[in-house]
Amino acid sequence: MNYETIIRENQQWIDEIWDKLDEKLSYTALRSYDKIPYTTCEGIHDSCTEGEKITWWTNGFWGGLMWLMYAGTGKECYKATAQKAEETMDEAFKYMNDLHHDVGFMWHIMSGASYQLTGDEKSMNRNLLAAQILMGRYNIDGDFLVAWNGADKAGWTIIDTMMNLPLLYWASRETGDGRFEKIAKRHADMAMYGHVRADGSVAHIVSHYTDKPEVIETLAGQGYGVGSSWSRGVSWAVYGFVLSYIHTGEEKYLETAKKVAHYFIANTATTKWLPLVDFRAPKEPICYDSTAGAITACGLIEIAKYVPENEKAFYLSAAIDMLRTLERMWCNWEKSEDSILQNGTERYGSRPMPIIYGDYYFAEAILKLKGSEFLPW
Repeated sequence: MNYETIIRENQQWIDEIWDKLDEKLSYTALRSYDKIPYTTCEGIHDSCTEGEKITWWTNGFWGGLMWLMYAGTGKECYKATAQKAEETMDEAFKYMNDLHHDVGFMWHIMSGASYQLTGDEKSMNRNLLAAQILMGRYNIDGDFLVAWNGADKAGWTIIDTMMNLPLLYWASRETGDGRFEKIAKRHADMAMYGHVRADGSVAHIVSHYTDKPEVIETLAGQGYGVGSSWSRGVSWAVYGFVLSYIHTGEEKYLETAKKVAHYFIANTATTKWLPLVDFRAPKEPICYDSTAGAITACGLIEIAKYVPENEKAFYLSAAIDMLRTLERMWCNWEKSEDSILQNGTERYGSRPMPIIYGDYYFAEAILKLKGSEFLPW
């Protein structure tokens, strides 16, 4: 079965889910117009706009979600809310010491998307500033991008940074300065040997020497413990490596994305396409993370576009199986609840909750299945 046949057989479902997304989000876009949501409280979006909350790493996903919906519908309500979110996020540039490796999450899918869709020069400037911030985190001797702030974490990298590298690839193309891309590729190369294990599982945090390119140890991070397999970390790798392939054309990144994807698919298929928070955690209690499934589905759809014809169905079918299960089990379509995808988790042991990037990646995956060529990364 080829790519087009699989899409055709699922077209009715894809169209129905897109219509549900549009119906609910066109309402929520107005109700949360002046917010920067992270989760919900009694069904209503909270907002990270006050003080240092403005530097929270997920703050670009709301504006990014609005641009996804605008790209798919052309509705002005989405554009207006996205632009409001972007303007609000200007406040974050006043807290430069609090910004970090996640500036791609914070601006590229919002300001970068705005520039791609509208040509707004102010959006381009914001995105370039974010790229320069990320580039400034490069450790020349250790050959990696530092993750978090603080002297005690000066040698730490996390797999999440793979999803921020597209900001640097974009900056190289936009400015003609190849240093951005070179740094992105060097970090991706490090992640291939430092974070990705032989079986396709992924270490969340890696500690490095700061004066030479060598790993000291891996740390527990947001998974169950040292040596465990946090599913969202695996999902960051699946999507992050295929994005590095898309931006560079280097096969090693596609092969790494496939390797990690095989691991994620094998583990998730055993739990009926419901991703566990950690694939190596004890069997009890059973804890799931819906966001890992949505992120991975986006990556699998992209992988399916670039592999040989006889491989496409494997990745695309797995993505659709995940998305169908997420929608059936954990999507809330009631307008009284601002969030859509429920049962996300911040880390192993945390309570299930809706998180804004769950909605973002679920919507992005459905937009991809609709045939959109808009890639905000």
